[in-house]
Amino acid sequence: MEAGKNYLVGVFEDPDVILNATKSVRKEGVKVHEVFSPHAIHGIDDALGYKMSRLPIVSFLLGFTGTTLALFTITWMLGYDWPMIIGGKNFVSLPPFIPVTFEFTVLLAAHGMVLTFFVVSDLKPWGKPKRFDMRCTDDKYIMAIDLGENHKNKNEISKLLSETGASEVNEKNFE
Repeated sequence: MEAGKNYLVGVFEDPDVILNATKSVRKEGVKVHEVFSPHAIHGIDDALGYKMSRLPIVSFLLGFTGTTLALFTITWMLGYDWPMIIGGKNFVSLPPFIPVTFEFTVLLAAHGMVLTFFVVSDLKPWGKPKRFDMRCTDDKYIMAIDLGENHKNKNEISKLLSETGASEVNEKNFE
């Protein structure tokens, strides 16, 4: 989030209410910045208009890279760099390589996805998080609306949030 932005924050009590409120608010032409909740709300991605994530593609590419790197490294080390006969098998025998290849594939995909998630989510260890409302990690559901990105004024949006079920509407400034 950029400094100097003003947000209108609607606090909701129920996940179904905030899901329906998100749909209603977006139908009225108001752009919702984000919805925060203490747990996953099924269908909120569609209600916010999010596109399908590309993280599965990144995961596949990381796994493919892990498989390729593991097979290449094992084949090169045991077949060409330092060939050894182990258990009477050939220098390059695929079945003994499978467990190590699988483990390296999972290792690279898992660690790569964690790093990718942190980069995409802009979560950095030295950053200070901006919280709209501390209760969103406990028992409340928060809808944040950036006033600068919407054509309606603050009073119209506040009224709309109250009509759709918000128990309270607050203004939040980040500087």
